[in-house]
Amino acid sequence: MEYWNVPDAPKANTLVPACGVLAVDDQGAILLQRRRDTGQWALPMGKMEIGETPTECAIRETLEETGVEVEVTGLLGVYSDPGHIIAYSDGEVRQEYEVTLLARPVGGACAPNDEASHVGWFRPDELAGLDIHPTMRRQIADYLAGRMPHVD
Repeated sequence: MEYWNVPDAPKANTLVPACGVLAVDDQGAILLQRRRDTGQWALPMGKMEIGETPTECAIRETLEETGVEVEVTGLLGVYSDPGHIIAYSDGEVRQEYEVTLLARPVGGACAPNDEASHVGWFRPDELAGLDIHPTMRRQIADYLAGRMPHVD
């Protein structure tokens, strides 16, 4: 369950670094996955593992969640909002801490998987009709407005 600026949200008990990408193809379309757990569209992103760099994590997570191989081209920003809380069924309540990198596709193909029911490339004018969590929409808006790098 995700909360963003909800006064009665549970209090965070962990802070876990996550890394992901905002990948853009040659036509300016953005790579998104539809998450199986929430049903919302999101940038590919996941928990950083011990022994990997943020870039390695972002590339790995993107391939695992979308089937697309990417090359990192820059930094979109670091997003860590104490008002963005994710509560898990095992009792973990995590404060957002996301490093979002910019990338371009270099291989692979969009493919659904255990984490994503759909994967696709979307032009900016197609995004308004998608159910995208407000914190992800903020990251996309930062990119589209040229606000980089963003640091909370």
